[in-house]
Amino acid sequence: MSKDQNQQNQDVILGVKVNTTSYHQTVQSVIAWAEAAQSRYVCVANVHSIMTAYDDPAFRTVLNSADLVTPDGMPLVWSLRIKGHKNQTRVYGPTLMEKLLRLASEKAIPIGFLGSTPQVIEKLQEKIRSKHPNVIISYAFSPPFRPFSNEENEKITQKISQTSTRILFVGLGCPKQELWMAANTGKINAVIIGVGAAFDFIAGEKEQAPPWMQNIGLEWLYRLLTEPKRLWRRYFSIVPRFIFLMSKDLIRSKYQK
Repeated sequence: MSKDQNQQNQDVILGVKVNTTSYHQTVQSVIAWAEAAQSRYVCVANVHSIMTAYDDPAFRTVLNSADLVTPDGMPLVWSLRIKGHKNQTRVYGPTLMEKLLRLASEKAIPIGFLGSTPQVIEKLQEKIRSKHPNVIISYAFSPPFRPFSNEENEKITQKISQTSTRILFVGLGCPKQELWMAANTGKINAVIIGVGAAFDFIAGEKEQAPPWMQNIGLEWLYRLLTEPKRLWRRYFSIVPRFIFLMSKDLIRSKYQK
C-alpha cells in the first residue's frame, strides 16, 4: 500500500492522523516495503503518544509524517468507531511485532532490534529464535538511555546500513523512539517500527495485561498496578485530559454535521 493510499484510510484524533487499518493491512504494507528495501517508519499510537502530540506541535508533526500510525490503544479504537469506522480493531504493538516476526522468518527478511537493556535484548533474541528457528537477526543493540550524541547516532545508523536489516524494531519509549525514527528514516533502507514495551513483553521481562482487561481498555490500569512508581504520574495526568478533550471533540464533530 502506498503512502497516498494510507492517507486515504485515516482519521484525525486530537490533531493526529491515525490510520484506519488492521493487522493484516499493516503487516502487508510493512512486508512489501521491506522486500523493496524502502525506508519508512511506522508508529503505534496510544493515549500517551496522542497527548504528547497534542501538547507538542513538533512531535505532532513527527506522527503526522509517519507512513503509518496504527491505533494501538483501545481508547483510540473506540474514538475511530464513534467517528464512523465501525469495524476498526486494535493494532497493538507487541501483537503486530509477533505477526511480523513470523512472516519475516518465513520470507527470510532480515530483522533488527534497537532499544531496551542488554539483558532484555539477549533474552528477546533467545525467545524469538526458539519460536522462529529460521529467523534472520541481522542487528541488535541496546543503546545508552541518555540522548545519543551525533557521533553515536552516526555509528548506529552506519552499522545498521552495513547489515541487511529490512525491518528494524525500535523500543526506546515514547517520544524518544518516534523522534529517532523520524530523524533517521532515509539513512536506513529498512522499515522502522516503534513498538514501545514490546521487547520486554516478548522477552518475558514484563507481563502483559490479561486479554479481558485489554479488550475493555483497562490495560493502563494493569500496567499502573504493576509499575506504580514509574507510571502513576503519566496516567493520572494524561488519561483524564484525553477523555475530556476527546469527548469535547466528538461532541463538536457531531453537531457540525
